[in-house]
Amino acid sequence: MADTKPRLTEGDVNLSPNRRQWIDTLSEKTRALLDADAEVFLHQSLSTPCLDALSGCEGSVLRDLDGRELLDFHGNSVHQVGYANPHVMEAVRAQLDALSFSPRRYTNEPAVRLAQKLVDLAPGDLGKVLFAPGGTSAIGMALKLARVVTGRFKTVSMWDSFHGASLDAISVGGEALFRAGVGPLLPGTEHVPPAEPYRCLFNPGGRCANCGLRCAKYVEYVLEKEGDVACVLAEPVRCTTVNPPPEGYWPFIRQACDRHGALLIFDETAVCLGRTGTMFAFENFGVTPDIVTLGKGLGGGIFPLAAIVARRDFDRAGNIALGHYTHEKSPAACAAGLAAIEVIEGEGLLCRARALGLAVLDRLRAMADAHPLVGDARGIGLSMGVELVLPDNQPATAEADKVLYRCLSRGLSFKISGGNFLTLTPPLTITDEEMVRALDILETSIADVERERGLNQ
Repeated sequence: MADTKPRLTEGDVNLSPNRRQWIDTLSEKTRALLDADAEVFLHQSLSTPCLDALSGCEGSVLRDLDGRELLDFHGNSVHQVGYANPHVMEAVRAQLDALSFSPRRYTNEPAVRLAQKLVDLAPGDLGKVLFAPGGTSAIGMALKLARVVTGRFKTVSMWDSFHGASLDAISVGGEALFRAGVGPLLPGTEHVPPAEPYRCLFNPGGRCANCGLRCAKYVEYVLEKEGDVACVLAEPVRCTTVNPPPEGYWPFIRQACDRHGALLIFDETAVCLGRTGTMFAFENFGVTPDIVTLGKGLGGGIFPLAAIVARRDFDRAGNIALGHYTHEKSPAACAAGLAAIEVIEGEGLLCRARALGLAVLDRLRAMADAHPLVGDARGIGLSMGVELVLPDNQPATAEADKVLYRCLSRGLSFKISGGNFLTLTPPLTITDEEMVRALDILETSIADVERERGLNQ
């Protein structure tokens, strides 16, 4: 029987033994606030209890109550233009003074301008927009629209994927952390193995080989056997474990969807707005989806804001409420989104994400060559990270947790994904000096853990 117990790593749960040691280093004031937080909030994995308390954030930096500063390479993927970006803050302040809220049935200039901007940026015939207050809600709207357009309800999505925490989103999602123990999920939600070149499930050797895209052909096999699938839903590149698929993967699936009458929906909630070096991540792979969802950084790192951008000819649900959210056309959130895009375009952050991402990937690959604990280094733009492994190539989950807390103590915060992947997602505005400092902290911390484990001999 498979082991269903959660792994005690920071990326999965809040029960790490290193967490308790970390808490002991915090001031009495901070520990008191953490205790109060734990008392009033429901406890849940990845959220409560918390590991620290913040007093400020700016640019690439978080500042805790004790005055310690952390370079934030996590940011919940909202900080593409940095925290408290001056241009975004100014736009929000001005909008709050002019129009702070827009009830349903009314529109406003910032909402129309942001929707038009997204349409102008999107390639192909992606020409209609809906806003929502969060990425999970955008996924729900996309699924409903796919049903309206196709007359079908079945979906194909990936194991180990994440599309939000609501019941419909975890039904199409593939992480046991969110699906386990909550009872029946949506019917018709088929799942397939993801394309993971480092640990290829279709190659006995593990790494991606020239196998004729078996992973993509598996998707078409399910489409053919089911026969009535509404959509394939996936992240164009998995944001947490950063797995760019093998060459030709998405073009093959795009064609397979067309052959079998299924829509292709890309979830770019976490990687939208330039993180991969292009405004839309799917632009890296030579395909255009039928619907794309955006979120997180769309709110400029200040407001919760998400969107779907769909084909213009999908405007067929005039008598159905696809979303109808209270804050659907929030003028302040839309002003923040417009300002964030202006920063990305005005400061050349797409080019910077590509160039800096390549330089960082070179450094991470050098770490992989020099450190036995690093099994793989991968990335696309400024979405990157390293996978930690033991000598037998099994996931080094305990070691990853130790590396995280060593980095936190030295001033670097990031997310652990899948138990052993150190996910590095800095702001696109990060300075060269901050990047070097963060990578130095990471390498020093990895070396520390290797020495403790006797892995550097």
